[in-house]
Amino acid sequence: MSKNTIAVLLVLLTGTVCAQVPEDTLTFMQARRMSDADLLKKREGTFFTGIPDLSSDPVTGFGFGVRGNVFWNGKRDDTRFAYAPYMARLRANAAWYTSNAREITLSLDVPYYKGTRWRFKVDLKAQQNPANLYFGLTESTLGPLRLPSDPTGPGFATYAAYDAARSVVRPGGPGEAEFVTDVLSNRFRETEYMLNLKADYALGGGWRVMGGYEIQHLSYATFEGVSTEGRDPVTGEVVSVPNGQSLLRRDFDQGLISGVDGGWVSIIQTALMHDTRDFEPDPTKGHYLEVANEYSSPAIGSQFNFNKLFLQARAYRKVPIGPRTVIAARIGAGTILGDQAPFFEFQDQWSPDGSINALGGKASLRGNRANRFLARSLWFANFELRARLADLTLGKQRFGIGVAPFVDAGTVRDHWQDLDLAHLRTAYGAGLRIAWNQSTIVFLDYGVSSEDKLVFFGIGQVF
Repeated sequence: MSKNTIAVLLVLLTGTVCAQVPEDTLTFMQARRMSDADLLKKREGTFFTGIPDLSSDPVTGFGFGVRGNVFWNGKRDDTRFAYAPYMARLRANAAWYTSNAREITLSLDVPYYKGTRWRFKVDLKAQQNPANLYFGLTESTLGPLRLPSDPTGPGFATYAAYDAARSVVRPGGPGEAEFVTDVLSNRFRETEYMLNLKADYALGGGWRVMGGYEIQHLSYATFEGVSTEGRDPVTGEVVSVPNGQSLLRRDFDQGLISGVDGGWVSIIQTALMHDTRDFEPDPTKGHYLEVANEYSSPAIGSQFNFNKLFLQARAYRKVPIGPRTVIAARIGAGTILGDQAPFFEFQDQWSPDGSINALGGKASLRGNRANRFLARSLWFANFELRARLADLTLGKQRFGIGVAPFVDAGTVRDHWQDLDLAHLRTAYGAGLRIAWNQSTIVFLDYGVSSEDKLVFFGIGQVF
């Protein structure tokens, strides 16, 4: 497809080249005007940002692929130019990871559709990840790491010590081989196909309402009996042995969790938002408040019955230090209603602005691995100081180089009424930020906790 063809399609989606925005919509948009400095750097017209999709995560491993965006920014004389992050964005990603995880996504985002208050999003995803981690589904995960074969043992203070211990060959228990290892006992494979349709409407004064529908098909596999490498406890020699019982499968067989058989998930999504950010991909001022809900029931074609509620607040403030220094903060809290909620719904909190792994990983608690702490209810907070160090222009490409020291905190509970500051888990660290043509943010974060030290690399601000 040629560049001109894409441009024509995007014009049809977003409206005329110089759309006349209704007065009531323009009044709403005023609070979201970009800063003068950022506005001067914003590119006109249609442009592509295609880069190798390089990422690193301690769970999925090193990933590479292709990440492409087509942006339609319109012209400066378009009323929307100073307010919308773009007139439309078409994104296509394909990635493969050293853990053998694979993902293909396609998404279209059209804010201020044809100069109105409507915004439409369409997302498609197909992914398979054999490196998901499971440590349990209750607030007991806040305790030290324990081997699946020794759930009442003393536990391990660090992930490195835990990882070394579960590779040791041990005598097999009931239903296991004569000798096994626990290397893969905390892992499971997820295969997902997903379609998501969303529309939101700006009410005015920064308020927006959103409705959406998502349908997924999920399937899961665990690794009992799979041949893997273990370490002989006497000689230290690496030997090939079967993996022992899966923790996920054990909890399912004992009736402690549901959903391991997978199936169809049909979800109605609703949200109320108050959004005054000046530039969504990388704000310098404003806030984002949200109440989001997901409802799933056999009445709408789902094999599962649950209700998820998530509240989130983000705030951004530019301070007079250096060329562009922004204080960014976020706090979120969520809970799941329904006794038969499947285990996989505990793994993230849904938000129209992007789902968040809970609790641990690059989006919530950067000193711990994804889904390290899971329970029915949780809260977490993040604080960053985003300081721009330099702005560079290479040809027609503009880059902003910055750093972002951060602090993360959070906890989980079996009941939302028990959410408090006790048993708090914390992490801290620092990150590198590269803003490419403003809209594409590359991050490199190093997070530290009492349990682990982790590096994350990818695209997009954490919040």
